[in-house]
Amino acid sequence: PVDFSGEVFPALLEAGKPLYGAVAEGYWEDVGTLDSYVTAHKDVMDGRVEVDVPGFEFGQGVWIGEGAEVHPDATIDGFAIIGENSRVEAGARIGDYTVLGSNVRVRGDADLERAVVHDNAYLGEGVRLNGAVVGRATDLRKGARCDDGSVIGDECFIGDGAHVAADVKIYPFKTVEAGAVINSSIIWESKGARSLFGRDGVRGLANVDISPELAARVAMAFATTLKKDATVITSRDSSRSARMLKRAFMAGLNASGINVLDLEVATVPVTRFLTRQPSAAAGVTIRLVEGDPQSVMIRFFDRDGIDITENTQRKIERLFGREDFRRVLAGEIGDIGFPPRALEHYTAALGDTVDLDVVRQAGFKLVIDYAYGATAFVMPNVLAKLGAEVLGVNPYASTRQAIASDRDGAIEQVSALVLASGAQLGALVDPDGEHLTLVDETGTALTDDEARLAFVSLVSGHLVGDRIAVPVNVADAAAELAGRHGVDIKHTKTSTAALMAAASDPGVGFAASGDGGYILPGFLPAYDAGAALVKLLELLALEDTTLSAVRESLPRTHLAHETVVTPWEQKGLVMRTLVELSKDRRLELIDGVKVLHDDGWVLALPDPEEPVTHIWAEGADGPSARSLAQEYVRRIRQTLR
Repeated sequence: PVDFSGEVFPALLEAGKPLYGAVAEGYWEDVGTLDSYVTAHKDVMDGRVEVDVPGFEFGQGVWIGEGAEVHPDATIDGFAIIGENSRVEAGARIGDYTVLGSNVRVRGDADLERAVVHDNAYLGEGVRLNGAVVGRATDLRKGARCDDGSVIGDECFIGDGAHVAADVKIYPFKTVEAGAVINSSIIWESKGARSLFGRDGVRGLANVDISPELAARVAMAFATTLKKDATVITSRDSSRSARMLKRAFMAGLNASGINVLDLEVATVPVTRFLTRQPSAAAGVTIRLVEGDPQSVMIRFFDRDGIDITENTQRKIERLFGREDFRRVLAGEIGDIGFPPRALEHYTAALGDTVDLDVVRQAGFKLVIDYAYGATAFVMPNVLAKLGAEVLGVNPYASTRQAIASDRDGAIEQVSALVLASGAQLGALVDPDGEHLTLVDETGTALTDDEARLAFVSLVSGHLVGDRIAVPVNVADAAAELAGRHGVDIKHTKTSTAALMAAASDPGVGFAASGDGGYILPGFLPAYDAGAALVKLLELLALEDTTLSAVRESLPRTHLAHETVVTPWEQKGLVMRTLVELSKDRRLELIDGVKVLHDDGWVLALPDPEEPVTHIWAEGADGPSARSLAQEYVRRIRQTLR
């Protein structure tokens, strides 16, 4: 494409070619802008253009195409064009200067004013279009609203109750989730989410869903929830994506009058620990998503170092959606600093949580795979204080190597090194420093279930407190092991935030997730793989035992897990139906619906981010656990028919 006025005409003049003007009768409108495109439609209906509008003209200024149906109880106010084979249902209103293409369906109670809707579009019940343009084969569901000047591209999906604000452009083939409020154009992003926050933070494709612009706006929304001149701790992993987005995020914080203390590359536990210092009001870390190197996660911590609450998330989302950000004068812009001796403070505090003499006397020999994460900056100093002999594997931060690393292969390598070196224990720490995989002295890798039960068995006899917190979807054997020492088990929701909140309870002395996350509340009420490893060494030394002996003493557990595809709008129906079908059994409604059977239990839990329902079941043996899970899968599928 070329610009005649900017390229063709100047080129002709430079070449000495003649250029003439001529006055012609007729109509001309350069439709290169949205306003002019809409104006051209209006001019056709006003009769300013000599053009044959397809269809039959009824009265003055209403054209209805061949095969189109307009219900007698529908309303047409003013000029309108309704294309061939389109259908307008009872209760719908077609307002002034509205154009419908061919095969458009307008459901009841929809209200269209100055709208241009292209062929094969679907407008659900109660849809509101005011001065909007809707592309071909686009689907707007019940209650969706598009304000003046908004444009929805071809083959988009706009979910129930979604709101596209004025002048927003949604490029073709995009999805806007039900209930989402879209205040800025969706161009590179893969979708418009109804909620900014996911399970653990703000997540999306780096430089696509999570762009520097979005990072800055999220930062300003977050900053607006804090007092002006407060301090936020920031960190990242070693990836370029996280570095770029953290810089944009810090700029957004500064623009709203918030100071930043930047740890640069640091683990999540170190970030949480330093967020707990009195001078900090909150913490933020930006990292690649494990298993998805194209995606990043922005995670937010409160002044106690734990994940922010859902109430705070909603407050940030409201400010972000309204773009109601605090902006300060030039003299009030926040500063950026770098906290001195940050790692030293963390390692010193961690060393104080264990009996160094007991661990030194045990003389542990260890193999640790740092998985190319920042934990390698911290753990050597701690383990040196414990007098441990350590064979470190992958002991430097490298995003490229971390992405290429295979977890199963890494576990096999640690197992082989434990056997070859005669080590008493092997450990694999994830790159963020939160989750821990254990290998005993025989080279056997413990499953997450076995590792959690091993911790419960060891820590119960030395617990500071009277309760251990675990998610509601883990095996009941933990209660048996803890009960031997008079310790109770406290079940929590499955989310990380819920487990951390439970760990903050003064009576809880230990907490463990279902996927290798361990919390020592006396040190930090959040996952910390390094702290968990140090505590494990102390417990093995105090009990004068080995990890393999602990593993062999554990009761057998039999869990099964299934997933069922469940549309968002039917998740509530599924939960209500399961409650009704299980009225004759004991129920736990801590998270989802947990049905207690004589020889086990089953838990149905909707996924907060995907259109699926998770089914966990525990039975007396493997086949009975699988059978129980499959029975509830069958019940859910029957409900969805």
